[in-house]
Amino acid sequence: MTLWCTPVERPFHSTIRVPGSKSIANRALICAALSEGRSTLKNLPDGDDTRAMLSGLQALGIEVTRSGSTATVFRDAALQSGEIHAELAGTTSRFLTALAATAGSSISIDGHERLRQRPIGPLLNALRSLGAQIADHDGGLPVSIQGPLRGGAVTIDATTSSQFISALMMIGPVLPEGLHITLQGRPISQPYVNLTASVMELFGVSTDISEGSIGISPQEYSATSVTIEPDASSASYPLAIAAATGSTVTIEDFGSSSLQGDKQIIDILREMNADIVCTSHSTTVTSNGRDLVGIDIDMSEISDLVPTVAALACFAASTTRIRGVGFIRNKESDRIGDLASELSKFGAKVVEHDDGLTITPAELQGTTVDTHDDHRLAMAFSIIGARVPGTAITDPEVTSKSWPSYWEDLNELILIS
Repeated sequence: MTLWCTPVERPFHSTIRVPGSKSIANRALICAALSEGRSTLKNLPDGDDTRAMLSGLQALGIEVTRSGSTATVFRDAALQSGEIHAELAGTTSRFLTALAATAGSSISIDGHERLRQRPIGPLLNALRSLGAQIADHDGGLPVSIQGPLRGGAVTIDATTSSQFISALMMIGPVLPEGLHITLQGRPISQPYVNLTASVMELFGVSTDISEGSIGISPQEYSATSVTIEPDASSASYPLAIAAATGSTVTIEDFGSSSLQGDKQIIDILREMNADIVCTSHSTTVTSNGRDLVGIDIDMSEISDLVPTVAALACFAASTTRIRGVGFIRNKESDRIGDLASELSKFGAKVVEHDDGLTITPAELQGTTVDTHDDHRLAMAFSIIGARVPGTAITDPEVTSKSWPSYWEDLNELILIS
């Protein structure tokens, strides 16, 4: 399937609701699964990653009931043996791998081919050191895992993925000896580690995060009710479209009080010369006809925003340098190489570096670009499609991973103002 983008003919003023954060949702679902009793999660996103998590929990014998954007999670027994298919969801596969290691029965986890290619070795080695028996395929999926775990001290490479750290953190409270995690190397995506601690706190569990280590004592999770805030990464696309087209977009229920590190998109757009009005619970962006400017930015802690910033940089009046994100080559796509290749098709001047990209202003023309099975690339290309006639995006349905109704919502955003 190929989707032809409709460029914005005149600036618009619109308000849009963004799906709930899949990062918060998947963390909250794991915490709920580790709680005795019934938890309720509201404003749950409907993306593939969340669906894969819900299915995975059900495969382990946890009662999950969903009605619209609300789900209840009830656990009153030990995890059962099961087979989990995580599809393309990296977060889901890693979090469920750690959860499975707390069980006394054998559990298998697999996913689609691209997920099998994504590394999980550091997490598996950490779980082995805590007592898990694991059979894996060259350090990746499929895996078969069996606990229980004793807890105690564990060391993990912090330079590959913060998801490994988060996965360990969430199981830490239920281990007999708790968990003391020593981090090797400079942690990437530290805001996601902080987010994990914040979600755990919603379920009554405390953590002790210091430089180079995380301590978690044995504790009990408390079943609770949580409302998932809008996804900051997803919010970046309509906000960037507003900045690129001289339009005005307001995101409801997303502002300075957000728990997510990717709320830094607000500061990035401001630095690129967009006008921002931000309260604790809403964000409005407009460019007011002013030229956007390029920036030099280390995005190691906010790497999911790289496609958004790279696409918007194509319209800036000066060069943008994105640094510190070499690890995103192992995301759903090679988010450096694939992004550079596809943006170049528009005529953008893109230089690929080991750790990021340099984007220099150039005249763009319409073209057909490929999403590489990556929802973030697809939505980033919509930013360019909003300004450049003749933009076509192949396999646009990959946005189902995080925002299934993205294209319909985008069309409504632009046409109904």
